[in-house]
Amino acid sequence: MKKYITIAASLVLVISCNTKEVKKENKMDISKNPLLIKSTLEYGTPDFTKIKAKHFLPAILEGMRLQNEAIEKITQNTDAPTFNNTILALEESSKKLDDVTAVFYGLAGAHTNDTIKEVQKELAPKFSKHSDDILLNTKLFEKIKTVYNNLPEANLDPESNHLVKEYFKNFSKAGANLSEDKKEKLKEINSEIASLSNDFGKKLLDASKKGGIVVTDKAQLKGFSEEKIKSLEKDGTYEIQLINTTQQPSLQTLENREIRRQLFEKSIHRADVGEYDTSDIVKKMVLLRAQKAQILGYDNYASWSLQGTMAATPDKVFEMFKSLIPGSLEKAASEIKEIQAEINKEGKDFKLAAYDWNYYAEKVRKSKYNLNEDDVRPYFEMTNVLEKGVFYAATKLYGITFKKRTNIPTYHPDVVVYELFEEDGSKLGLFFGDYFARDSKRGGAWMSNFVKQSKLRNQKPVIYNVCNTTKPAEGEPVLLSFDEVETMFHEFGHALHGFFGNQKYASISGTSTARDFVEFPSQFNENWSTHPDILNNYAVHYKTGKVIPAALLQKIKDAGTFNQGYSMIENLCSSSLDMKWHTISADDTIDDVAKFEADALKSMKLNVDEIPPRYRSTYFAHIFSSGYSAGYYSYLWTEMLSHDAYDWFKHNGLLTRENGQKFREQVLSKGNTMDYAEMYKTFAGRGPKAAPMLQARGLK
Repeated sequence: MKKYITIAASLVLVISCNTKEVKKENKMDISKNPLLIKSTLEYGTPDFTKIKAKHFLPAILEGMRLQNEAIEKITQNTDAPTFNNTILALEESSKKLDDVTAVFYGLAGAHTNDTIKEVQKELAPKFSKHSDDILLNTKLFEKIKTVYNNLPEANLDPESNHLVKEYFKNFSKAGANLSEDKKEKLKEINSEIASLSNDFGKKLLDASKKGGIVVTDKAQLKGFSEEKIKSLEKDGTYEIQLINTTQQPSLQTLENREIRRQLFEKSIHRADVGEYDTSDIVKKMVLLRAQKAQILGYDNYASWSLQGTMAATPDKVFEMFKSLIPGSLEKAASEIKEIQAEINKEGKDFKLAAYDWNYYAEKVRKSKYNLNEDDVRPYFEMTNVLEKGVFYAATKLYGITFKKRTNIPTYHPDVVVYELFEEDGSKLGLFFGDYFARDSKRGGAWMSNFVKQSKLRNQKPVIYNVCNTTKPAEGEPVLLSFDEVETMFHEFGHALHGFFGNQKYASISGTSTARDFVEFPSQFNENWSTHPDILNNYAVHYKTGKVIPAALLQKIKDAGTFNQGYSMIENLCSSSLDMKWHTISADDTIDDVAKFEADALKSMKLNVDEIPPRYRSTYFAHIFSSGYSAGYYSYLWTEMLSHDAYDWFKHNGLLTRENGQKFREQVLSKGNTMDYAEMYKTFAGRGPKAAPMLQARGLK
């Protein structure tokens, strides 16, 4: 997953502030706040040696105040509205707030603490309310509308012209055209949704952190390596913590079926019982979103939310699902038979359960493809993967180079920093890599910016990737699964999208694109992880230094379509749940989250006992505490784009600088400056096709 910001989302942070709400801070304290002082470090990167958690609240409130002043100047200006005095002024009004919140949300996700959590809770409703005060500001919108209506005579450059259209579109989408009484109701709903979203995220973080299992008998961990067991040891016991998805990595190797069952049950019920139960939050949020859509003139939240995306309507999303479900079910059915046969072959008499899948699927994979994960991991030492794989691929395609920096302050000792350079040696940006799991970090993987590219602000990007690889015991090598390797390539694909942004305006730069386009560059970048020239450069045995054998490489490729029925079904389950939740009407009544979920899956013919959703509703952070409500489908949508684009590369020489440059210039550097379908067609010479994805998945 990737945390991203579009204009609409960015304006959640474009907020004003009633000075009565600001906690009293004397001017000397504010003036010394390191978050409000322009960083003197290279690229304007935050100086984490000076920033403390206590600095965030006053700095954010000051950013709000400055934002409020700027908006007031725009609305009170008696001159005729122009691009400069309205749109450009609005674009730059949030600069200080952007700087502060970029650091705040970076740490809130990757290295939080009690103070940051409290600040999040306090600010959530304020962010929502004051965002609405701008998005629903009648005077401001009238000025924007005037500039928009006068575009034909404005003679603006293409990017500025597009910026005006984006502001007009997003203000309209937010409800700027509503009557005053409807605006007030909408503000109330938005505020409540923001608070509930924050509560959901906090509960889920605690539920995942405290919801794993503790094993007292080491013998019950049979199947784990000694290194793995050592990493789990805590005060004489062994603690297996939960990651964000339903299925847990440990289920692949744990031999003890009862321990597998316990871990799986803990996972699927982490947030539907007891103090961490999020069911009531889910019910409230989906109905509030439906009410919001109704006020805005739409039948349901998904119809409203999908404005400006490539899919455009819920019907088109469901159409995509229906085209994928039959083949996925057929493939999954054959996988179930294979796995059940493996269970029977061992003389076991139980029926395959969801918590058995990964364990026996791995056995089938070893039997069918003779591929053992333990044979693979020694070739994927993390630093090699990063420097000689991820970075090497970027050099081959785009000509950029990397230099490790050890003199740049970071927010945690595990974070590594690299400087990026263009092919001609000029500076491109700064990259932070934060790869190890810890209690202060939320689950999953993502990319975002500490500093966003903008020619207007004279800013080069400072970008970070965050993953959740288990940190080994002291002195042990960091050996990755191939899934973790692909995740590193994926997240750096997002980073490249951000680094290659070439926009004047920060709000439409780099990754500030629609949800069903933003995952395209990242998923596309995964393809290079198995390209022979790339793989042979980074897949080197950490002890012997030998390149991965051709036979083992072929096994990895052959196994690429294995378990794809399962993978597609678990994704389609979650994607369908998201759309089902967000196509309810404001008049619907939801009494039971579990029943709604079961009925929704049954209606889509996705109620397969052996294959649970990748995320159940009660811990579906993407849609209830992140920016993917009515948007989880975008992973499948952009996967289609990514495989089709790679297919174009295959037919045009594959790994060449010429192809990389074309992709950079026509896709990665465009940000949100043109219609996405047109952008793709300019690159590929045609619209995208689904066939390459189905072939890559082994579904065709």
